[in-house]
Amino acid sequence: MSQRSTGEVQRLKANSVGLTGVVFMAVATAAPITAMTGNLPIAVGFGNGTGAPAGYLFATLVLTVFAVGYVAMARRITAAGAFYGYISHGLGRIAGMASGMLAVLAYIVFEASIVGVFAYFAQTTVHDQLGVDLPWVLYAAAMLAVTAVLAHFDINLTAKALGVMLVAEVAVLFAVATAVLVAGGGPDGIPLEPVNPKNAFTGASAGLGLFFAFWSWVGFESTAMYGEESRDPKRVIPKATLISVVGVGLFYIYVSWMTISGNGLGKSVELSASSSPLDLFFAPTHTFIGAWAVDAFQWLLLTGSFACGMAFHQCAARYLYAIGREGFLHPALGRTHERHGSPHVASVVQTVIAVALVALFWLTGQDPYLHLYTLLAILGTMAILIVQTLCSFAVIGYFRHHHPEDRHWFRTLVAPLLGGIGMTAVVVLLVLNMETAAGTAAGSVFFRLIPWIVGAVFFGGLGLGLYLKARAPERYEIIGRIVLEDAAERTGGGSGTDGPTDLSPSTSTANV
Repeated sequence: MSQRSTGEVQRLKANSVGLTGVVFMAVATAAPITAMTGNLPIAVGFGNGTGAPAGYLFATLVLTVFAVGYVAMARRITAAGAFYGYISHGLGRIAGMASGMLAVLAYIVFEASIVGVFAYFAQTTVHDQLGVDLPWVLYAAAMLAVTAVLAHFDINLTAKALGVMLVAEVAVLFAVATAVLVAGGGPDGIPLEPVNPKNAFTGASAGLGLFFAFWSWVGFESTAMYGEESRDPKRVIPKATLISVVGVGLFYIYVSWMTISGNGLGKSVELSASSSPLDLFFAPTHTFIGAWAVDAFQWLLLTGSFACGMAFHQCAARYLYAIGREGFLHPALGRTHERHGSPHVASVVQTVIAVALVALFWLTGQDPYLHLYTLLAILGTMAILIVQTLCSFAVIGYFRHHHPEDRHWFRTLVAPLLGGIGMTAVVVLLVLNMETAAGTAAGSVFFRLIPWIVGAVFFGGLGLGLYLKARAPERYEIIGRIVLEDAAERTGGGSGTDGPTDLSPSTSTANV
């Protein structure tokens, strides 16, 4: 593989985070407690009913197959842009630019979306338990401020904070599920119907249930973004990705199955479709552990959503940084902090955008949960699912054109092909069920604009790529090409890290 020097670019601080830290960051973006409490009631009440755990089983299998091809790329390419770099190498620079813009859009809006659900949980919990009633925007502002401060420092600080919050939220869900299991279940015992694979495709709207199952994983792919900051990324990132996908999947199956078992089959559907869907979790928590655990559960909804939003902020900052250091958008985005090695400029820009989005919804009188959270989550999910789909096919192209000696019939062909087909099906599920997923927000102007926003960003990226190819070939050549070539050698704590570094972009002899 030839190399072409682009001069001095700045590198994120190496050796900042290990395997455990990367896993915490990835699982935090999936936000188990938010995913379970937000998505499972909809799946049970309006989707595939009590077959929802089987839906999580199906999603686990599809995403594991996707991850096989994804980690094959991660062993070859280490870059903060993740999807942006992978697709640029596998499907070409033009597709890479379009995908990079979509990924930036997704992670930018995800933070503001999670700020909305955090503000909603904070407002209701503080009111219910402390009797204090404050505007939701104050909680949103507090979260944005704390996130901005933490993101300014070494990624290891964020990883530690996320680790504490993640362990707490996983612990309460695991404790409730295990209490149900030990007690032998609820009125129906521990039925097997919820984990029967065929029941993933039954119910009032199986497609809706399956979509919400896949939605619960959004963010697991963020492992690759931390390659430059991890120890031995060629080993850490593949392991962290598979641990995140499979571990989160098994956890979702177990918790959803036991939650339904604790309530009983009929009662689970009734609670999920009621005006208080969180009772699907609060009822068994109260019954099998106690009232104090319900109070703790409510507070952990806050910390869990905060952890998720903070992790998405880190993702968005690294995408902005990756594109900025290649000279797109603005080169200042590609700067790193002299001491902390963090993408501090990109982080500030992300904070400003998130503040603007939250302010827009607040000033127009929108609800933090029904509008800010739901609409931006749908927008980001549509964008990132399209990028995941393209990434699967990029794996096939990459190993065919650049590393034919490493091609494998399953890892680099069958797995990514099946993963791409599966991801395509999920995109279709989203389109078919988007109005139902939006709920009362489906009547808003913003909801109707979502497909147009995604399309405009994607085709705008294609147009930019084509323009650069025709008018600025020297800039076109580096699209998605700044990767960390010495990553495999960086296993200790001493390789120069904090300042500017000559990072040569990888270029291929094949003109893709």
